[in-house]
Amino acid sequence: MRQLLNLLISNRQADRRFDVVQNQAGNEATLYLYDCIVATQAEADWWGGVAADTVAKKIAAIDAPTIHVRINSPGGDVFGGRAIETALRQHPAQIHVHVDGLAASAASFIAMAGDVIAISPGAFVMIHQAQTLAYGSADSLEKTASLLRKVDATLVDTYVTRTKQDDGRVRDWVNAETWFTAAEAVEYGFADQLADDSAGVSACWNLSAYAKAPIAASVPPGHQAPPKQVPSEPAAPAAQDDQSHRQRAANQRRVALLNLGF
Repeated sequence: MRQLLNLLISNRQADRRFDVVQNQAGNEATLYLYDCIVATQAEADWWGGVAADTVAKKIAAIDAPTIHVRINSPGGDVFGGRAIETALRQHPAQIHVHVDGLAASAASFIAMAGDVIAISPGAFVMIHQAQTLAYGSADSLEKTASLLRKVDATLVDTYVTRTKQDDGRVRDWVNAETWFTAAEAVEYGFADQLADDSAGVSACWNLSAYAKAPIAASVPPGHQAPPKQVPSEPAAPAAQDDQSHRQRAANQRRVALLNLGF
């Protein structure tokens, strides 16, 4: 969870984007997932990022036989990512995923929902273990650890199903926080093909929340590398006199801190 919070805080001012665009003929829609991922709109209002409940509703409302999902995301909440993945898998449209820059963490298994996955040269896919914050007795901490292992097992299953790689090999990749170049993603089955071009929009992410992020993954072509720094706490929302606003803000913070992050 600390990793998720750091990721959200350090990218609040990033050039990010979430949008759904349908062509004039109505036979194709494009979903741009260019942001960190959180579970609910309340969390997005507080921490930033794109909310899974908002994305899922947008996906459900698409009436087109083909959906293009363009991804450039450093990841986020594991269950928020699962909700977006499920919304894509359950939609009757043909899903074409395009990894334009980065499909890291939760964004990596959203990408796995594609019927066809293309990755741009220079883009990356990253997979790793789920994380959270925990406190309490030894028994409660052991229960939390057990839950994290179950989450990791579901992630491994998703990647194995898509890539056809050996279970043990995929588990080792997850445990090690593994970054795949575009060529490696195709080689190991995380993508079907290299993209001829990219119609996406560049976004430069601060990936200091991750231990092994390569510089190339955080700096798209034409950008300078941002300084690696420890994220600071976000500024509090502007003060309001009414008690209801203060209570709502406090509730949003509790929700964010209790969520399981990826």
